[in-house]
Order: sequence, then C-alpha cells, then structure tokens
Amino acid sequence: GAGVGVVGPSGIGKTTLIDLLARHYDPDAGRILLDGVDLRDLDLDTVREKVAVVAQDTALLPGSIAENIRYARPEASDAAVQEAARRAEVESFAITMPAGLDTEVGARGLALSGGQRQRIAIARALLLEPLVLVLDEATSSIDQRTEARIIEAVHDLFAGRTRIIVSHRREALAGLDAVYTLSGGTLAPVQQGQDEVGGP
Repeated sequence: GAGVGVVGPSGIGKTTLIDLLARHYDPDAGRILLDGVDLRDLDLDTVREKVAVVAQDTALLPGSIAENIRYARPEASDAAVQEAARRAEVESFAITMPAGLDTEVGARGLALSGGQRQRIAIARALLLEPLVLVLDEATSSIDQRTEARIIEAVHDLFAGRTRIIVSHRREALAGLDAVYTLSGGTLAPVQQGQDEVGGP
C-alpha cells in the first residue's frame, strides 16, 4: 500500500525486476507474493489485472484515443474513460484535436508524440484500477510540470495501494514513502539526504 521508488544505473536489472512482477517469467529461486499469494499460483489474466505496468515505450493499438484507454477495461463507461483521460492529462491535448478522444492514433500510435502515447498508457492503467501500479520511466517524455500533475493524480487515486515508480527524474520520485536503489541484485533503501537518482 506504499509508494516506492526504484533507482539504479542502466543495465542493473530494473526492467528484469518489473518483468518478474508482471510474470513475463518466474524467478529461478525465491518467491514473489501478492497479498501473501505466490504469483505462480495465480493465472496470468489475474496477475495482469492486479499488476499494471506502464513502460517507457508503450505501443498503442490501431483505433481512437478512447479505444486505446478502454482496452484495459472494455466494459468501462464513457464517463470512466473520460475521467481516466482527465487524470492522466490526455484530455488536455485531445481537446485540441478535431475528433477529441475519438481521434485515430495511427499504427502503433505514431500519429502522436512520445509524451502523448505515455499519457494514454497511464490513463489505460488508471482505468484498470490495479492493486499494484508500476510506472517504468513512464513519464520520461513528458514535461516536468505535466509529469508532476500526473504523479500527484496517481498518488491520490492509488492512496492505500502499491505504487512502484522506476525513474531517474527527481520529480517522479517526489512524495514517495521510500526509495530503493538496485545494485548487485539487492534493493537497498536510500538514506534521506543521499543522492537517490541513478542512471536511466
């Protein structure tokens, strides 16, 4: 139920850690528990509903902005999709487009900027309302002011639920309960006042 940051230099294993959380593969030794249950005892659909990962480069599907957000929960109402879009700052750029949230994103979302694609991916995760939200450099292409508002919305919406933020930007790590550095396969808490920002 805490907000936790994970930092460390490039190549140290941050993406591997996230892949394990999302059960892209299972650990060779040890266990990963979700509410006391080994992830290996849960089917993949359940894991993906409970643990949402927003990566730095999330490919979008052919279709509209709204359809890409709704992909997380196909049964979601238009109002829920619009609220997720507002929280993730998607609405702020969609309203400048002729079709708004119904604007087509093109193949893999190439009609949009990297920051716009990241905001749509975050809106999709917010709509899903998982137990654990992982942001893996998910705001790296977004300006700092917008990033701060999105991170604040994430903390508000997920208060009492686990947020794991992997970032080398200080702004994304603000307001977290703890920050850990990954080194040599071990997570160690960053002491207050210590420079917590490693490489990307």
